[in-house]
Amino acid sequence: MKKYIPEEMVKISRYQNYFPTLDKDIQVDIYSRMNELIKEEKYYCDKNNYEHMAQILTSIAMYEVLQKHGKSEEEAYKIVSEEMWKFLDPTSMQKLSKKGFFIPLMKKVVPFGFKHKSGIGWRYTWHNDTDPKDEFHFECNECIYEKILKPRGLLKLGAMCCHADIINYGELHYTDFIRTKTLCQGGDYCDFYFVRHETDAGEGWERTDSI
Repeated sequence: MKKYIPEEMVKISRYQNYFPTLDKDIQVDIYSRMNELIKEEKYYCDKNNYEHMAQILTSIAMYEVLQKHGKSEEEAYKIVSEEMWKFLDPTSMQKLSKKGFFIPLMKKVVPFGFKHKSGIGWRYTWHNDTDPKDEFHFECNECIYEKILKPRGLLKLGAMCCHADIINYGELHYTDFIRTKTLCQGGDYCDFYFVRHETDAGEGWERTDSI
């Protein structure tokens, strides 16, 4: 099993810039809570899940510890969600989407990446062989965010992570990102659908209001 060390996990999480701004006693408590969570969720702590678990466990620990140190639930969620979203930078993906090979590239890169960065607890359905050349879609049928967060009553942290996809894919050039449901928002699976157009958004087509 890959060694799960809270200090190293925080460094690769989407909180890597925000975490050092916290008081030292809060940092210590977050590390301590993460150690507990690693033991509690050891079933999912394999090599391929490492990056996902860095996001999940850091989010849970920070959300809980901020409340322990006087923040209201609403304040803690606002901090955790906004700091995570702030870290995201969709500009590289947006720049790449200007290229005509964007969808064919996605069809190769996304399944490959998910295969190597999705460990136990994940399941996908791919449609590469049947999709038209300007379309790419797949489903996530099982997701460790939902599996870990739902029993803890923390699906809102999962929905927070779902929203990261809207930030990353919601403003692609020539490409509409369509998603109608996710597991963390009560759906029976997460659907991902990319449709390529000859013109950019607003020039004959409107972006889908995805979730």
